[in-house]
Amino acid sequence: MTNLRHKLDNPIFGHIALVAERTGLETYVIGGYVRDLLLGIPSKDIDFVVAGSGIEFAQKVGEHLRCKRDVVVYRNFGTAMLRYKGCELEFVGARKESYDRNSRKPIVENGTIEDDQKRRDFTINAMGISMNKANFGELTDPFNGIDDLHNGIIRTPLEPDTTFSDDPLRMLRAIRFACRLGFRIEEATEQAIARNCERIKIVSMERIADELNKMMATNKPSQAFIMLEKTGLLELIIPQLCRLHGIEVKEGRGHKEIFLHTMQVLDNVAAVSDNIWLRWAALFHDIAKPNVKKFVNGAWTFHSHEFIGAKMVPALFKQLKLPLDAKMKFVQKMVGMHHRAIPISNDDISDSAVRRLMYDAGEDLDDLMILCEADITSKIEEKKKKFLENYKIVRRKIKELEAKDFRRTWQPPIDGNYIMETFDLKPCRLVGVIKDCIKDSILDGKIENTFDAARELMLQKGAENGLTPVKTLPPPTATEG
Repeated sequence: MTNLRHKLDNPIFGHIALVAERTGLETYVIGGYVRDLLLGIPSKDIDFVVAGSGIEFAQKVGEHLRCKRDVVVYRNFGTAMLRYKGCELEFVGARKESYDRNSRKPIVENGTIEDDQKRRDFTINAMGISMNKANFGELTDPFNGIDDLHNGIIRTPLEPDTTFSDDPLRMLRAIRFACRLGFRIEEATEQAIARNCERIKIVSMERIADELNKMMATNKPSQAFIMLEKTGLLELIIPQLCRLHGIEVKEGRGHKEIFLHTMQVLDNVAAVSDNIWLRWAALFHDIAKPNVKKFVNGAWTFHSHEFIGAKMVPALFKQLKLPLDAKMKFVQKMVGMHHRAIPISNDDISDSAVRRLMYDAGEDLDDLMILCEADITSKIEEKKKKFLENYKIVRRKIKELEAKDFRRTWQPPIDGNYIMETFDLKPCRLVGVIKDCIKDSILDGKIENTFDAARELMLQKGAENGLTPVKTLPPPTATEG
């Protein structure tokens, strides 16, 4: 038998072993902590299973550690949790489960440690390490999870059709673990996912979204979405992405395979940014292309796909139960602007064009540039190199303009209230005309980005429209000039 005593260097295991000895309960470290321990991945989340009441055992641990008040009990789930010295300890009583076909909520009964291991999702998550004195540190591995771990395989402990039909969320977990760990899903297990994909419909979208976000956080999230598509799950969760698949050919001309392009853009972003919302923007950046695709004069066009895509984002977030807050607005903004840098990089890269990009992107400019650069996936190396070189020039221009006369959080030195007070106006179209003239003149480099220059232009535009100033006001204090 394999003994892992030498790997259990956290003092908490000694404390758990003492409580196990006092209570006489069979006790094991179980699941993800054991998997990560064997992979050499540090973890502070430790799950324990006991052949008895997990709640009572947790309370005994709390007494032993003199922090019983810190034990949080979840009676509906029969579990308890304790945070101790940077670790999150969870305790559960060994149980066996059965399922009703119309629900993923199990019927739970008390069981043995062996029963508990059988209900685990995958062999690599079903291994346990004994906390009992007689065999402390001994690995119990009834489904040969250690070999699957060494061989990089995701496999269910029991028959996969039953495993996935009982709890369809496990299909997403299989894909997530494969992507996170760089493993492959065993063939019979993958085929069972495809056969049972329709069962995902009984899982709440909130739980699905949680898994999708975890997939997004992996090093190469495209692998997860490719597996979702291959097994039929993507069609049931985000059918809009499946419409990106395929190449239509007319008059011997085909367009880019948009789904695979999207996957490459997603991985390009993931390689340089941990921001999962920027990764969501990468996933959705071309989502509207099937809606606007046209074949005109011997060429494929996707005009306005970024604007239509931005309009689709709120509905997609609502569909997926993702947050309808600033995160959604950020994704919407990135999708809507992801083509903005292309014409700039193609031209002579004027200060005016870069200022406008900076103004519209604001504090999200760095993220936008990451997405724009990630979107360059051309197979023609010279074309790809040219775009990337031009983007370097755009970035240099941004730094120069920031140092010289422009800030990302920039607002015009004069706002609408200042214009109305100066000319004794009520809100009207003319106020907006004057304000936009000031903004555009600064962005185009026609006037300096100063209050004095802006005020002079305001007075000039006012005079052109028959306005006479009634007040001389100091600079607005709430704006930057």
